[in-house]
Amino acid sequence: MKLAYYIKNESLFPDAGVHALLESLDSEGFQCYRAKESADILPDTGALLSIGGDGTFLSAATLAVQSGLPVLGVNFGRLGFLSDTEPSEVVRLLKDGSYRIENRAMLELSLSGSGLQGIWPRALNEISVSRVGASMLGIDVTVGGAELPTYWADGLLVATSSGSTAYSLSVGGPICTPDTDVFIISPISPHNLNVRPLIVPRTVSVSIRLRSRDASAVLTLDNRSYEVGASIELEVRNAPVPLRKICPAGASFFNALRSRLLWGEDVRNSRGPGQK
Repeated sequence: MKLAYYIKNESLFPDAGVHALLESLDSEGFQCYRAKESADILPDTGALLSIGGDGTFLSAATLAVQSGLPVLGVNFGRLGFLSDTEPSEVVRLLKDGSYRIENRAMLELSLSGSGLQGIWPRALNEISVSRVGASMLGIDVTVGGAELPTYWADGLLVATSSGSTAYSLSVGGPICTPDTDVFIISPISPHNLNVRPLIVPRTVSVSIRLRSRDASAVLTLDNRSYEVGASIELEVRNAPVPLRKICPAGASFFNALRSRLLWGEDVRNSRGPGQK
C-alpha cells in the first residue's frame, strides 16, 4: 500500500521517532512518501498519515478531504485528541487492519463583503468570528431562517461535534460524541448573563452578521485566520463531504476524555483495596 504522510512542523522532520516510524513501515512493505498539498498525492495511495499533534491533523484534514483519502493521526504532539494513535501502534494497526473509519462532519462557509479569495472554505472543528479592537461585537444570528437575540460578545463560533472538545469547550460549550449530528453555537466571552451555548441540527444553515465600531474582524476556520471587513456576512452549513478519520479499533471517546482531559478526576473516584 502507498501511504502519504503530512508533517506541518519542519523541526519534527529530522526527529528520530519519525524516522523510526517510516523505516518500520518501509520494512513491512508500505511505500511512504511526503505530501504537502493535493497535487503531491500519487495514484493508488491508500491513506494519509498526519504526523504531529492536533494542529497538524487540522491542516492534514484539508489535504485528506481534497484528495479523497482517509487520515490517521499519529501523535507526536501534546494532547492527541485527533492525533490519537501512538507511533508504536501504527504498523500493527495498518498491517492487521485493526481500525475503523469514522465519517466526521465538516463545516462549509460562504461569505460576502469580505474581499477574501481562494480560501478553502471548510473546517473540521469550528468556524469563528471575533473582534480585533477593544469594542465588543454585536452578532446577529439566524438559524434555519429563525432570528436569535443579538449576541454582545468578543465573538461567536459554530462548532461540529468533533470540535466540541476544542475551542467550543474552552468557551463553555457542551461535549458531544463525534457521531452526534449537531452544530454548537457558542458566544465568546459574552456580555450577557442570560445567554448559553445552543445546539442545533446540522441540517440547518447558520447565518451571521456583525455590528462593530471597528472596520475589521477576525475570521477563523480551524487553525487558519483572516482579517475581514466588519460588514462581512457569513453562512455556515454542513459540508457535503465528510472527513474520513482512521481510528484504532479499540479507541473509545469516553476513555479519551478521561486520559486527555482528565474527565471525572476526583480523589473520591480512586479505588482502594477491597473497593469495587
